[in-house]
Amino acid sequence: MSSCLLGAPVRYNGGHSRDRFLTGPLAAHVDWVSVCPEIEIGLGAPRPTLRLLSDGRIVTRDETSDHTGAMTKLAEDRLPDLADIDGYVFKSRSPSCGLQNLPRYASGRPGERTDGQPVDRGGRGVFAALVTDALPELPVEEEGRLRDPVLREHFVERIFAHARLRELFTGDWNPRDLVAFHSRHKLQILAHDPSSYRDMGRIVAQAGRRPRQGLEAEYRRAFSEAFAVRPKRGRHANALLHVFSPLSANLDPTRRHDIVAAIESYQHGETPLSVPIALLRHHAEGEHVDYLAQQTYLDPYPADLLLRHHI
Repeated sequence: MSSCLLGAPVRYNGGHSRDRFLTGPLAAHVDWVSVCPEIEIGLGAPRPTLRLLSDGRIVTRDETSDHTGAMTKLAEDRLPDLADIDGYVFKSRSPSCGLQNLPRYASGRPGERTDGQPVDRGGRGVFAALVTDALPELPVEEEGRLRDPVLREHFVERIFAHARLRELFTGDWNPRDLVAFHSRHKLQILAHDPSSYRDMGRIVAQAGRRPRQGLEAEYRRAFSEAFAVRPKRGRHANALLHVFSPLSANLDPTRRHDIVAAIESYQHGETPLSVPIALLRHHAEGEHVDYLAQQTYLDPYPADLLLRHHI
């Protein structure tokens, strides 16, 4: 995470941008790695503000100092330390760390405006771009977007899924381990992208017949792409029905009615996702339906984060 979001006074004005959720509830479940590219290349706090140019360089506002080379070297040095992380939260609107929509200024190319205004707002921070290009499967987000409950839940879901996958492939896994992992994530993947689940199933079916390194790389990529798709209400409802279907035969009519009513209420936007999830988890555990109780969809991250209460 960008150091200023942890409360470090490293911003250009000597201040910080401490984020209460990231340093509070989420911090109880993760180990943050603090990164401030501008401090780490030797700039102080406070310091002259930086800006992006249309040719990709990062310079001081008066363009007397170019820090592109130093920022690139820092990224190269830092990447080995970041190879095993499960997510990255960047500081929004930062010319080094912002992920999107940053202003870019004229670099002297023919035809560019010369009035001091941005030529466009399609920039990405230099350090952030280097990290995301090198680690395309890494869940990343800006702290500003995490104020949206849907985006926050999606990002947290992704980082815990990434951690489970990393744990699987860090060990001496075998085809049976991959099959079990894929099976546990079935409903969670279906909530994101049903077609991805089918494609990933074909990859898993080749376990034991293909070299492990290539199969692992392909599954990692497919897993990351599936979880990058943000679930919509309809796909969540479909996943909930997939939980309910094998469970319904074990339930009396009253309990079946309560679950169906909760799913429909969620689908109509009248109750949060946490309501049908809680009912389904309770009955799956109570009826000892192990296949359902083990589905990561029902417990994708620590329950005390309460994220599904708001979507």
